[in-house]
Amino acid sequence: MRGSRVVAVGHYQPAKVLTNDDLAELVDTSDEWISSRVGIRTRHVAGPDEPVDELAAHAAAKALAGAGLTPADIDLVLVATSTALDRSPNTAARVAARLGMGSPAVMDLNVVCAGFTHALATADSLVRTGTATRALVIGADSMTAVTDWTDRSTCVLVGDGAGAVVIEASEDALIGPVLWGSVPEMGHAVRIEGSPPVFAQEGQSVYRWATTQLPPIARQVCERAGLTPEELAAVVLHQANLRIIEPVARKIGAVNAVVARDVVESGNTSAASIPMALSKLVERGEISTGDPVLLFGFGGNLSYAGQVVRCP
Repeated sequence: MRGSRVVAVGHYQPAKVLTNDDLAELVDTSDEWISSRVGIRTRHVAGPDEPVDELAAHAAAKALAGAGLTPADIDLVLVATSTALDRSPNTAARVAARLGMGSPAVMDLNVVCAGFTHALATADSLVRTGTATRALVIGADSMTAVTDWTDRSTCVLVGDGAGAVVIEASEDALIGPVLWGSVPEMGHAVRIEGSPPVFAQEGQSVYRWATTQLPPIARQVCERAGLTPEELAAVVLHQANLRIIEPVARKIGAVNAVVARDVVESGNTSAASIPMALSKLVERGEISTGDPVLLFGFGGNLSYAGQVVRCP
């Protein structure tokens, strides 16, 4: 069985930026309150004329350009999202239509904040077996569309955006084995439900689970990739909350790694957070081609999935 590799990355965020001071005009909060509790200072907000598939298509086009490929070169589109408001056509099909693709397989995956790493593992398996040749894997969410703007415990957290990677077959396995799972009995801790759907969570339960249960799982991901945490060049965790990211990264033991902190400027963008943060690290030159990077998603259901990839 052949391997696969990430050949390019891309990301996109809406132009509108909402600061903590802006939020203080909507709810009883302040920049100090938000920054000290979750580490977020700004977030990007999509307008009513910017659906999730548009965000995803922009990120995908950037990744394709980085790979030197055309839309016709892609035969699989996987989109991780939990905020597509329509059931059909799915987001992946709409992205394919926006980009003028030929006849790719198009699938959405809803694993909320762990969606991108689940989608990447799925695409990796399909490329390895020859079922797909080249795949676009996208994480895209418009969390602000499912937010109660009167609830200061959640509205201060969220943002919108998309990130994408192109993967293709490789002689070497440059996308490591996935380790994934969930805690189904705690699925109620993170919810997007109702009509219309609204985001809600039990913040303390998620915090305790993430900071205590996830670090040893992340270390197992490194073991599966044949690396120690000290060998990692970067750690890209789901950008949920700086108070989760920093202790989890520390407990993993990746003492030489750059730790992505895109949550500060982007907020929690759910499935978009990992590919966006990865794309920004590459764009800024903070990681180099071939560097081992831990990607680790966690959140709704309570699901988790992680793999080590080599930087394109």
